[in-house]
Amino acid sequence: MAEFDLIARIRSCAGSDRRDVVLGIGDDAAVLSVEPGMQLVACVDTLNAGVHFPVDTQPDALGWKALAVNLSDLAAMGAQPCWALLSLSLPSAETPSVDELILGLTHLARLHGMALVGGDTTRGPLSLTVTALGQVPAGTALVRSGARVGDAIVVTGTLGDAAAGLMLAMGQVAAPSRAAGEMLRKRLDYPTPRIAAGTAMRGIASACIDVSDGLLADLGHVCAASGVGVQIDIEAVPLSAEILSVLPRGVAQRLALSGGDDYELCVAVPRDHLETALAALRGVGCAPHIVGRVTAEPGVQVLDAAGMDVTPRQRGYEHFS
Repeated sequence: MAEFDLIARIRSCAGSDRRDVVLGIGDDAAVLSVEPGMQLVACVDTLNAGVHFPVDTQPDALGWKALAVNLSDLAAMGAQPCWALLSLSLPSAETPSVDELILGLTHLARLHGMALVGGDTTRGPLSLTVTALGQVPAGTALVRSGARVGDAIVVTGTLGDAAAGLMLAMGQVAAPSRAAGEMLRKRLDYPTPRIAAGTAMRGIASACIDVSDGLLADLGHVCAASGVGVQIDIEAVPLSAEILSVLPRGVAQRLALSGGDDYELCVAVPRDHLETALAALRGVGCAPHIVGRVTAEPGVQVLDAAGMDVTPRQRGYEHFS
């Protein structure tokens, strides 16, 4: 299939009825209308074969995850998704695989009312780069730099599941049941971006970040931006029944702290807003857990039930390390 045939197939899968798309796929650039009183929020992420996903990942899962990781960034800013652009590098334009990949991406896009409005295609090693654009009411974006001493640290769901799913995919562990294995692999391949949670936290949370590289690593970014520290209670970090069926509790806790790829949100919430925040998160289908507190002492520290420091060396995933 030639390049422009491939673009035509992508365009046929990417239909959208968004009225703010003045000009979409097919021209040199998209033309979009931003609503009055709104600010544009933009992010970009790349998924490379052998780095960000196992080689046996299904094509539709690749499309889904390439968009999901960007939607998670928009969620962390409290933004409502609007538009996406896809830069796709393929070894060959094999029609079934490409169709499945695009359908995976556009399925998730439609769930959030987004439109795929452009991008690029090229021959090369398998790689997907998505640029996602969203909007927030002016002045309401969530940021990393607002955490204050005394704030509670809340996560929107269980952690470590995606890292356990990767271990299953690599044959490093075995699941005791098909259901447990499928759940963990789904957390890896089809992450759920917490868009509703992010928008619910506008005006409530003091800071927010998504857990992409590992809870400790990502909280480290919040600490650096806010000029604070964080203490995490290791026994308060939520673990799923599925991860505990596959791994010893200590290993599961390590993955929850530093495994990454869960794409839950981690928010700092002032204590006088805490009950409001927890109720709002439950109201959008999350299972929030208070896992720690913001402190004046710099850095991220993990404490056990006795108050002893059990901070692991491995904080999370980092490219080029």
